[in-house]
Amino acid sequence: MTLIYVEEDCGSRPIEWANTAVAGFIGFTEDIRGGAEISKPILVKSWVQYLKYFASPNSDGFTDFNAYLPLAVYGYFLNGGTRCWITSIGTGLPERLPDRSQPVQKQHSGVLVIPQCSGLPCLNPLLRPEKTAEGSIQIVISDSTCVPPPTNDQEQIHNSHFFTLLLKRQGEVLEQYEHLTMDSTIQSQTATYVVEALEPSKYITIQDIAQFNQPILEVTTRPKNGEYELYPFLPTASYDRFAHEVEGDCYQGTGVRGIFTIDEISIVAFPDLMRIYEAGILDLDRVHSIMELMVSMCETSISGDIFNLPRRMVLFDPPPDCVKPEKVVGWLEEFGSRSMFAALYYPWIEVHHPRNKDLSIFVPPCGHTMGVWASIDKRFGVYKAPTNVVTEGAIGLAYDVNFEEQERLNSLGINCICKVPDQSIRILGARTLVEPNRTDGLYISVQRLISYIEKSIKLETQWVVFERNDYILWERVWRSTYKFLERLWRARLLVGETREEAFFVKCDAENNTSETIALGHLYLDVGVASVQPGEFARFRIRQSLDLLL
Repeated sequence: MTLIYVEEDCGSRPIEWANTAVAGFIGFTEDIRGGAEISKPILVKSWVQYLKYFASPNSDGFTDFNAYLPLAVYGYFLNGGTRCWITSIGTGLPERLPDRSQPVQKQHSGVLVIPQCSGLPCLNPLLRPEKTAEGSIQIVISDSTCVPPPTNDQEQIHNSHFFTLLLKRQGEVLEQYEHLTMDSTIQSQTATYVVEALEPSKYITIQDIAQFNQPILEVTTRPKNGEYELYPFLPTASYDRFAHEVEGDCYQGTGVRGIFTIDEISIVAFPDLMRIYEAGILDLDRVHSIMELMVSMCETSISGDIFNLPRRMVLFDPPPDCVKPEKVVGWLEEFGSRSMFAALYYPWIEVHHPRNKDLSIFVPPCGHTMGVWASIDKRFGVYKAPTNVVTEGAIGLAYDVNFEEQERLNSLGINCICKVPDQSIRILGARTLVEPNRTDGLYISVQRLISYIEKSIKLETQWVVFERNDYILWERVWRSTYKFLERLWRARLLVGETREEAFFVKCDAENNTSETIALGHLYLDVGVASVQPGEFARFRIRQSLDLLL
């Protein structure tokens, strides 16, 4: 008989470094497909993957109405970002109806318009929502004949007006309709009017746009041959509901609130918030309320009021009409909200127009800046200030900030993007939007280092939830946390000549009382000196345990 002895390691478990280079974006996209859902975040690891979820087939992923989110995400990956979550709030501005004066294969609303040979739009198929679970549907248009078949050349010409419509999904033929016509007055024994023919379809409904927009001038009107892919119809929010839907819901995981339920996200931006303002959909007061919501989602998480990890940061963009420094300063004073969990970059940057490289377009700087943050995190660490870094893809600025203006704006927490003597465009600021007279939480790198420490400890002590809540567990948690902070101190990331000056850890009977044990909670109090000795940033980590009595 062979005896096998298993020795369980009851010592401390090492705390590993948390990933801080994960971004969250909110805004408009060209399309929503491939498993992505409207108003719900989805993970994207590259621009190619972004196109899979948010671009129309065979498209570059950008929009005809100049949505800023695709440009921001492109700038994020261009500057070194590798992982982000994206929430699409729609494929068009609220109440923006499809332009049916020109033939197109895909509208932003998710409605497919099949062009006819003469250039007039003719068919508008709408995918029935209850039939979308198994994937997209292809509509195939091909030549057909009338009934009975032609007997001479004149009838052959006449038969060029008839067509066949085929519905396919993943190579399987779902439905087939032959001898169709766009002429609603034709005799049924000759051909079938397309709207009437597809009335019993289980998958789509058809509208004859020519019947609504303009009279059919010729009976020869018919769809152009080809294969067209159709995705679920994406309703666009109305003006009166738009702000509410953008804010979203934590429990349903939608909108702004929904993206904060993704634990790994550490930096968040809403590039199309300024597109919404630019289009006059929301006034500045409503825009400010959404910005305040984003800040509050970071701040309230410190006390555990919402069910997500704490201390994220939000990147804001100035309004597009605040081009000069005095305008930005005035707007920031009007906004009024200050926080160590927010950062503001100015001015907007100029990039090549994605669909015409000979033209340029000004875009909010948040996406490119978040890419720089992610790149610095991976190359050096979260403790390195994301400043004096070239902004890839930027060819110009909406305003050239001089040295005196930069110095004044920087003191107000406005991080400037400037053109330096070598003509490169660089980020030259690394401050948060904390109150100007405060010294704690002033620098982005310091604030994010504290966030990183808290997040790492929070994640790497999840193992305690099934342990017995007693002095043995407290000692193990204390030891692993102490060793983690000691490594940071030895790497000169914490300030202090001794460990006692650099950090403290407390997990004992004093902060874990009989009352907290009965509630199934374990408390760990941590303090780190990240600015100067004796000045501790304090935070408390609570883990909920299933007691094993």
